[in-house]
Amino acid sequence: MMRLHKLYHRCSLVSTFSTSSSSTLCSSSSLSPPFLSLLNHNSYSTSIHTSGFLKSSNNLKKKNSLKSINMMNKSNSIKFHSVIVSATNEDGKGTSNNGSVPSSSSSVLEDDEISSLGGGYRLPPPELKDIVDAPPLPALSFSPQRDKILFLKRRALPPLTDLARPEEKLAGMRIDAKCNTRSRMSFYTGIGIHQLFQDGTLGPEKEVHGFPDGAKLNFVSWSHDGRHLSFSIRFDEEDNNSSKLRVWVADVETGKAKPLFQSPDIYLNAVFDNYVWVDDSTVLVCTIPLSRGDPPKKPLVPSGPKIQSNEQKNVVQLRTFQDLLKDEYDEDLFEYYATSQLVLASLDGSVKTFGPPAVYTSLDPSPDQKYLLLSSIHRPYSFIVPCGRFPKKVDVWTTDGKFIRELCDLPLAEDIPIAFNSVRKGMRSINWRADKPSTLYWVETQDGGDAKVEVSPRDIVYTQPADPVDSQQLEVLHQLDLRYGGISWCDESLALVYESWYKTRRTKTWVIAPGNKDVSPRILFDRSSEDVYSDPGSPMLRRTPAGTYIIAKVKKENDPGIYVLLNGSGATPEGNIPFLDLFDINTATKERIWQSNKEKYFESVVALMSDQNEGDLYIDQLKVLTSKESKTENTQYYLQSWPDKKVCQITNFPHPYPQLASLQKEMIRYQRKDGVQLTATLYLPPGYDPSKDGPLPCLVWSYPGEFKSKDAAGQVRGSPNEFAGIGPTSALLWLARRFAILSGPTIPIIGEGDEEANDRYVEQLVGSAEAAVEEVIRRGVAHPNKIAVGGHSYGAFMTANLLAHAPHLFCCGIARSGAYNRTLTPFGFQNEDRTLWEATSTYVEMSPFMSANKIKKPILLIHGEEDNNPGTLTMQSDRFFNALKGHGALCRLVVLPFESHGYAARESIMHVLWETDRWLQKFCVNTSDVVADLDVKDSEINKAVPASGGGGAEQDDIELEGLQITPRSSLW
Repeated sequence: MMRLHKLYHRCSLVSTFSTSSSSTLCSSSSLSPPFLSLLNHNSYSTSIHTSGFLKSSNNLKKKNSLKSINMMNKSNSIKFHSVIVSATNEDGKGTSNNGSVPSSSSSVLEDDEISSLGGGYRLPPPELKDIVDAPPLPALSFSPQRDKILFLKRRALPPLTDLARPEEKLAGMRIDAKCNTRSRMSFYTGIGIHQLFQDGTLGPEKEVHGFPDGAKLNFVSWSHDGRHLSFSIRFDEEDNNSSKLRVWVADVETGKAKPLFQSPDIYLNAVFDNYVWVDDSTVLVCTIPLSRGDPPKKPLVPSGPKIQSNEQKNVVQLRTFQDLLKDEYDEDLFEYYATSQLVLASLDGSVKTFGPPAVYTSLDPSPDQKYLLLSSIHRPYSFIVPCGRFPKKVDVWTTDGKFIRELCDLPLAEDIPIAFNSVRKGMRSINWRADKPSTLYWVETQDGGDAKVEVSPRDIVYTQPADPVDSQQLEVLHQLDLRYGGISWCDESLALVYESWYKTRRTKTWVIAPGNKDVSPRILFDRSSEDVYSDPGSPMLRRTPAGTYIIAKVKKENDPGIYVLLNGSGATPEGNIPFLDLFDINTATKERIWQSNKEKYFESVVALMSDQNEGDLYIDQLKVLTSKESKTENTQYYLQSWPDKKVCQITNFPHPYPQLASLQKEMIRYQRKDGVQLTATLYLPPGYDPSKDGPLPCLVWSYPGEFKSKDAAGQVRGSPNEFAGIGPTSALLWLARRFAILSGPTIPIIGEGDEEANDRYVEQLVGSAEAAVEEVIRRGVAHPNKIAVGGHSYGAFMTANLLAHAPHLFCCGIARSGAYNRTLTPFGFQNEDRTLWEATSTYVEMSPFMSANKIKKPILLIHGEEDNNPGTLTMQSDRFFNALKGHGALCRLVVLPFESHGYAARESIMHVLWETDRWLQKFCVNTSDVVADLDVKDSEINKAVPASGGGGAEQDDIELEGLQITPRSSLW
């Protein structure tokens, strides 16, 4: 994933080399994507670019379940009518005079009689269903030469039968044994090729053809010269299974595709890496070994007991990893599916086996196409950590199959400390220099990998040729006192080295001259990663003839200065205003050459488009790809050219949900009682007028974040002009049901200095929620007694805590895929790296499970039955529900078969929406009767409400319980 072009919710820079790469295996990171791919956020599903891990039950249970799924679906339409007939007006719009959903207690009672316990999968009201069922927009992929665009076509939500396929849970992964790949992969249904002309117009679509109808396409990749496309295909077979994957290649000029291998017996092994273009006509492929027989059979009787021992008294602290190997049979099964035979295949049909079979995890050709960097893992495996910590071997080979040397053979890493910034011992982040033909670099820790050890330097970066001779010894490139964070290469005179430290939020950028030891490294930027207002931006990259990406140096006529382009998000107190600066690397002076329109639109620079030619890049020849959107206009892409900054529109995507095209959006600011500035995005339904319609039922959807300073916590993130992205389980869907939505109200948990943020978690959580509720009531848009709260993962944890500790604020809650008992995650969670025994009171006080007796407001718990996210085991919701039920709480638990941490299947998502809507209608819209039933005093409910009755008038890369994603609250 290219880190240097910041593309938040609008699109994703993705290398489709690895559509379902492992979240548990740390493969070599690279700043040189093979091509640029844009995925419009409007069509995200919650699992579209995750690994799609799926926890399996036994195969017999799954086959039986498959038989019942279609039977349940057949009755959905009949049951659906019994719900929606009484939930809508005669005109079917579902609105009333006050702008809220019509009250109908009789429909709620009838609904309860039908489906309070079971009743099959349900469909939500059409206002929600129609938005979710809208056809997805395609992903876009630009050719290396930037003269062609692929439109990668996708289907809507997958059926539950896709998730119900048998799979193996091994070493932290979930494997589809039939396909020999990760389970539950998304896929493309077709590829359209368009010529991109200099004026920004597109030529007619040319369909890639030649493969059978119904094929599922994955791992789409351009050849270096842009003349060919490679991709894998698979088919649905009988018994709901998919075929194994085959590699195909298409000619870009004609669109004609054909199999890469003439033999029908060569299949792709895509458990880890899959294939890579070595040069313009040769592909290195991970294949299933031809000699592989049937999978190992599980013994009826084990050879002995399962024994774990720590007789050496080692300190091994681990987070709650899931899907680990359990016994010797699992070890054999993992090796069976993960082992690949590398094959060099040429477009002329020639095939050559490459190296021995092994569990290869990454394949990286050198920029000069002479060498290959091959990473693999091997025994001894582990029963307590995932495969990313297994013994790892890294070798250098020539591209014609000659072994050169072993770079390292790292031992099993079961003892990496849980403290943030702790790392594996030995060589790590091994990569090719993007600016050199075949030079390697890597980093080695000097603190034993333990972040708690004080040492200087902490990390050392080394460099060495791929095949060194005696005179070419290992060289120290740079030494760092914080933790290494990557390198952006340019040439022998310029590279940028990044380091950071989580505890202090400090981040530094160094300027080094890799080829000149006489030039001392110097700090370019030294700042807090939390201080978004001071973010100078990231250097833009240009493509080299070798297909790598380096920092783009820009020249001015008659100016000897060295300039780079800094692409920044432009955070300000008024919201993000993205920019492009021409930055003098020597003097640190900058000139703003482009900035987003801040009045109506939100624009950003996506990528450099004038890098297809060799030689110097002059500012007057600059061409960039930009995106543009507004509150009501969805994202479109443009070419902008210097010197006149002429703009040409490339895409014209239709509005994905025209029924909400005129929604109202406002970024609001307010203050917590302790003086911390807070922000949120307030959405109101189309046509809503508070003076005429009065206050609405309101849904507050959020996710807490940790900060080291009050000032940073109060900074504004995001833009009021960004388009409202609505995913299939987004809270914004309830705009169609006439709710006010307070999306992403900041809930900063602050620990300044040596203070630990979580030691005052509940206090700060409640204070933030009180401020948010008071603000929407003050504005007159939310009814004081009709405010619901919800969240996913750590947001679900937040929801349960708020209902326990702030019952006066909310009428009900929706908690999806959360963890509620922190004693079940004793070695850290989220951003907490102290253990249960080091911070016992914090763990207990933060756990809503321990306060289950205090929860009196209705709470809806939803969880995937096969949640494999560290920390959020399905058991968390089971036990929390039992605790609530044991104290007479009004609660409901919905467990979704076959679903993981994020929900993927259409049946599941529709049912989640139905459950959520039912809960909101009953306990938020029709809350008056419920209040009396719950025996909650009016004074408690209105505790935060002014006497006047209301006045009448995201840091990115948050870790969701160990799962690293780029969250956007509306996508949940």
